[in-house]
Amino acid sequence: MDLRVRALESVLTAKGYIDPAALDVLIDTYQTRIGPRNGARVVARAWADGAFRERLLRDVASATSAIAELGYGGRQGEQMLVVENTPRQHHLVVCTLCSCYPWPVLGLPPAWYKSAAYRSRAVKDPRGVLADFGVTLPEGTEVRVWDSTAELRYMVLPLRPAGTEGMTEEQLAALVTRDSMVGTGLALAPGTAP
Repeated sequence: MDLRVRALESVLTAKGYIDPAALDVLIDTYQTRIGPRNGARVVARAWADGAFRERLLRDVASATSAIAELGYGGRQGEQMLVVENTPRQHHLVVCTLCSCYPWPVLGLPPAWYKSAAYRSRAVKDPRGVLADFGVTLPEGTEVRVWDSTAELRYMVLPLRPAGTEGMTEEQLAALVTRDSMVGTGLALAPGTAP
């Protein structure tokens, strides 16, 4: 697939239909700015607003509606379920069949999310996958794996870091990473956000 995409990009560039620099900007925008920033705003609102958090975690219809309140929805995010990490339970999202991913809140799926290695290991060895991402959980923490589908996509509500009381939603959003909303990472501690 990667070779096909590169070949197609080369042909379109050679014919003058696309500008590689503009394409790079578009991809970077969806990968690192638009999508993950949207999800971070959803998480920050949930951390700061108990009523919003409750709606977000209630069920698919409520989660999808709560996310839409912030202006995020549409293709690849029609049906969303949000699962909450706690000190006793950690959630990890995967799509075992392909790469179903909630684009409106997380942007483009990273290459590792689409890889066969991640898709198979996340189910068989979730703690090993987490370790590969630098996440070590206490032994008593249950790891739960969620399989996204074309009909239902998942997002993780990461555990709110200690020391964030009194922070604004904007400050809280800066602590949320794409990986923490997939479950392969944790939210950043205050003072460590880029």
